[in-house]
Amino acid sequence: MTRADAMAAARNPLAFIAARWTPDPRTVQRAALAALVMSVVIVVTGGAVRLTGSGLGCPTWPKCTADSLTATSEMGLHGAIEFGNRMLTYVLCAAVGWAIIAARSEKPYRRGLTKLGWAQFWVVMSNAVLGGIVVLVGLNPYTVAAHFVATSALIAVATVMWQRTREGDGAPRPLVGKSVQQLVWFLVAASVLLILVGTVVTGAGPHAGDSSEVERMPLDWETVSKVHAVLAWVVVTLTFALWFVLKAVDAPKGPLSRTGELFVILLAQGVIGYVQYFTDLPEILVGLHMLGSALTWIAVLRVLLALRERPETELAGIPGPAAEATVGSRA
Repeated sequence: MTRADAMAAARNPLAFIAARWTPDPRTVQRAALAALVMSVVIVVTGGAVRLTGSGLGCPTWPKCTADSLTATSEMGLHGAIEFGNRMLTYVLCAAVGWAIIAARSEKPYRRGLTKLGWAQFWVVMSNAVLGGIVVLVGLNPYTVAAHFVATSALIAVATVMWQRTREGDGAPRPLVGKSVQQLVWFLVAASVLLILVGTVVTGAGPHAGDSSEVERMPLDWETVSKVHAVLAWVVVTLTFALWFVLKAVDAPKGPLSRTGELFVILLAQGVIGYVQYFTDLPEILVGLHMLGSALTWIAVLRVLLALRERPETELAGIPGPAAEATVGSRA
């Protein structure tokens, strides 16, 4: 590498890589999928931290202790679990970084796709800081709830990016009528409310995240759990209604298939939810329910994204450098 190349790489490493590498479309799709998978993994491992009582295994942040950056043998299993979850944040950052590099290097250059990658990066960074605040305030349930909501936002952006890697950049064309679109937006709104109430159930419930006395939300857990169950049934009902309407209007296969997948996930999630409720919240079932929450949210978003198609633009068939030159001349 020449000195000029080294200076160019230092000034703008992404542009330097993009000028010398054009990934296959499948590579970009896999990079986006890896970021999505890691966003779900971080939900599961974060749940494991709380359910094993390891939330304060590292009692401070950003160090694990006042004197050590990492967990020590004296801290035992709880310290190892909490520190391990912190380390997985770096794996998540690597996955998001890979998605950004792949998106930036694709030809022709897709600005919107790259922005989605950077949006994930900033959500991860802000949520890492929020995670540190959670530790510093002793697992305050409101900050724990905010931490989970931020992760759900990350999953949303990652899902959209994964979908966009498999589409063109043309203007979206609706595949269903406005009434069906409105029904799906009701479904999305109900799902968001379901997730929010789910964080309240967690905040008021017995799994505080640490073996010591930790503040809980001053709400009746039984009542909040029943509200959560009612909202779950609302989401299930809206999903079944959507499937019925899509069949009635002879909708394309995409929206119908995504709706069927969501319905199956919701049924599985409902079974886990009721079993954990009547068995006094065993940790393994609570963990599965958190995984189910992430998968449900992804499935809901996939239904929404399946309501339209985005064709390839007229530049899609032009090789990378030519496409970029054409775009530049038009700009």
